[in-house]
Amino acid sequence: KEIFRKSIHICAAFIPPFLYICKNVILILLFFVICLYVVCEFLRLKGKTIPIISAITQAAARSRDKNHFVLGPVTLAVGILITALIFPPEISSIGIYSLAFGDGLASLSGKLFGKQKIPFTHGKTVVGSLTCFVAIFIVTFLCQKNCFFAFIIALVGMMIELFPLKDFDNLLIPIILSALAKVLLLFPQIIFM
Repeated sequence: KEIFRKSIHICAAFIPPFLYICKNVILILLFFVICLYVVCEFLRLKGKTIPIISAITQAAARSRDKNHFVLGPVTLAVGILITALIFPPEISSIGIYSLAFGDGLASLSGKLFGKQKIPFTHGKTVVGSLTCFVAIFIVTFLCQKNCFFAFIIALVGMMIELFPLKDFDNLLIPIILSALAKVLLLFPQIIFM
């Protein structure tokens, strides 16, 4: 179940390349997908099954989501949409890739290999947090080719992921990390202190 959920999460990595090509089309599609999902989810809660969408939602839903609105896909898409609306593709890509790979792989590695829990984080693991840091560092470095820049983004991304935010990290990670990237690029002297 977790692998299926996070594979959906990681699929967000397909969005940034298209933002360079047809940003407005992607924004409209994201908005449409959010609206469609919300309608389908309300119908599912009323007992109506929507082919494919209801099956995917059921397969990806956590036990805490049972008989509730499954919020994760909405926060994922809204976080990406807001990030893409606010920032140009070269900045929003950093936040979206960080969400896709950092948050996605953190959960998988934490569940599969994480033995040592971090206190006060509601079950987050050392392995998951380190995976988040490494994944964000790699994608940020690939976007900007600057180790210190990538280190700062990865450190902040890992700290956000540590908070027990449930599905709301999907909103915060791309927006905050893109905003931080924008600040760091506006003030390059911070990067090269």
